[in-house]
Amino acid sequence: MLKGVGSRQQELLTFLLHNKQGMSFDALAQELGISRAAVQQHIASLERNKFVEAGSHHKTAGRPVRLYVITEAGINLFPKQYSWFSELVLEDIRETQGDEGLASFMSRLGTRTADSLKPQVEALSDEGKAEFLIKTMREMGYQASIQHNAAGQSDSISACNCVYHNLAMKYEQVCEFDRSLISTVLGKDIEQISCMAKGGRTCEFKLLDKKVD
Repeated sequence: MLKGVGSRQQELLTFLLHNKQGMSFDALAQELGISRAAVQQHIASLERNKFVEAGSHHKTAGRPVRLYVITEAGINLFPKQYSWFSELVLEDIRETQGDEGLASFMSRLGTRTADSLKPQVEALSDEGKAEFLIKTMREMGYQASIQHNAAGQSDSISACNCVYHNLAMKYEQVCEFDRSLISTVLGKDIEQISCMAKGGRTCEFKLLDKKVD
């Protein structure tokens, strides 16, 4: 079952996935074995969610018929094997470069991601950078938050979920991405004091002194 759509709408999206040139109400009604009016209702719902959109007109002997096509968002509802593919890549790196090589690779990815954000954080205060980091992490799928000390300053960054938990359970070097990202964005050294892949309830990163380049 695709997330966010019913079984009939999933069938409809599957037909559109296999017919990317688009399908008409009548063609979909025939394939699904339901009325044209029912197809219109399903299409209207899927359009509101931006899973389908009106495409071109198909010329017929009569008046042109509107075709409906699946959108990129609709295609993305179907299962993907990102975790499986990522594991293949990580395993290859570990086999060819060892654990240290894999850790270095993940650290570079974190630094590269942070460097791409520098234009947006350079002029911010320390607190502003921390808030920006939390916003960025949430956009990446983390349920992240800031813990403050008695003086009201950012003391640690924590996340109660891990967006690649299964990978981190098998490859602990994956966590280097988070450590490098957080440290580089904030311009501070950090210490990871809790890790869910190692049994912790959260992943928590203690903020230390200014980072020495």
